[in-house]
Amino acid sequence: MHNKKGQYMKASEIIVGLDIGTTKIACIVGRRNEYGKIEILGHGKTESLGVKRGMVSNIEDTVRSISHAVEEASQRSKVNIRNVIVGIAGQHIKSLQHKGSLIREKPEDDISRAEVDKLINDMYRLNMAAGEEIIDVIPQEFIVDGEQGIKQPVGMTGSKLEANFHVIIGQTAAAKNILKCVERAGLHMADLVLEPIASAEAVLSQEEKEAGVVLVDIGGGTTDIAIFHDNIIRHTAVIPFGGDIITEDIREGCSIIKRHAEEVKVKFGSAMASFTRDDEVVSIPGIRGRQPREISFRNLASIIQARMEEIFEHVYYEIKNSGLERKLIAGIVLTGGGAQLKHIDQLASFITGMEVKIGYPNEHLASTTTEELASPMYSTGIGLVIEGIKRYDYEEEMKNITAPKRKMQEDKPEVTDEEPKPAPPRRDSYLEKIIRLFEREAQE
Repeated sequence: MHNKKGQYMKASEIIVGLDIGTTKIACIVGRRNEYGKIEILGHGKTESLGVKRGMVSNIEDTVRSISHAVEEASQRSKVNIRNVIVGIAGQHIKSLQHKGSLIREKPEDDISRAEVDKLINDMYRLNMAAGEEIIDVIPQEFIVDGEQGIKQPVGMTGSKLEANFHVIIGQTAAAKNILKCVERAGLHMADLVLEPIASAEAVLSQEEKEAGVVLVDIGGGTTDIAIFHDNIIRHTAVIPFGGDIITEDIREGCSIIKRHAEEVKVKFGSAMASFTRDDEVVSIPGIRGRQPREISFRNLASIIQARMEEIFEHVYYEIKNSGLERKLIAGIVLTGGGAQLKHIDQLASFITGMEVKIGYPNEHLASTTTEELASPMYSTGIGLVIEGIKRYDYEEEMKNITAPKRKMQEDKPEVTDEEPKPAPPRRDSYLEKIIRLFEREAQE
């Protein structure tokens, strides 16, 4: 990827994504190379022992799992990992749309970053139910004096600045537990990102987001949804079912232990019973000398299909609830570990009546990336790295926008009797709020 002058892009800083999932914890170390692609320097993966349905249920087990994954990634990448960008999911996550506005005191002056931050900061003051906090505020578009569809208003002029926001809400305790686990593992949480947004960064193209698309990330404990249209995120949702509940259904339906249920699901499972044969069977070893148990592929697929139909009916409900059902030209993109089930795209298309494809996180990856990492199960971890690079780029862009203006002001002689006005309050991140909560508890 070249810039306008035909020279290579500047490589970004090293970013570390930490995906704390229900079945696995993955740590991905990466950076953008000079060609604009994501170069994965190393990764680590370990079984997740302390997370249920996307939420931390055991602090010590989660800390151990995080430490193992990070240590493995550090050894492979030769990077001393300290700062991580962490994904958050879980059935407690919900979202809403909200509009904010700001009447400017000096319409003839350029819109500043401080004014944009003030508009965003106002969203964090929305009244929430007890125990809930705003996790993230995502600007969808800005409006200056009625002109819509503006992505970056800094530097423009106008009397009224407005914005449409996608506001993500979660339980304070859930985010606090994630922070506690990360810090006990000796790490610093640089940012907290909603997992379906991270996954979307890894597997969706700009064309798909513009045309209208549904990202469905099928994890172990939850199925996460993100809906885009006109390059704007319009709707997010979390369904409290994933691959683990299918494994549990197989365990109960076939009367086998959980380890064997997971193995037969991965190796022989299908989401469409009609695509399997009755005369094909798999033999499961008996426990401690007992007779082996035979399971037909058709029965196995029937159990999987019943649960997947329920999940996709929930997905379709969220699509209809978004009000964009007829505008999603690019259909549905499935990713996550659960998307590796055979015939899952056909079942999703059958239930929703939409075009469906499997999304792999390989579009933005450098050609040197191993085949293992191009799997849908790593979409969230790789997406966290991409999201971290985007936020790094945004900060650099803001510096470039504001630096020339500061230089001009320094050159002008300051002739005024007025006292300087205090700068607008800096926007506090959700992460900073949680950290302050910890500090207050420590003092008490």
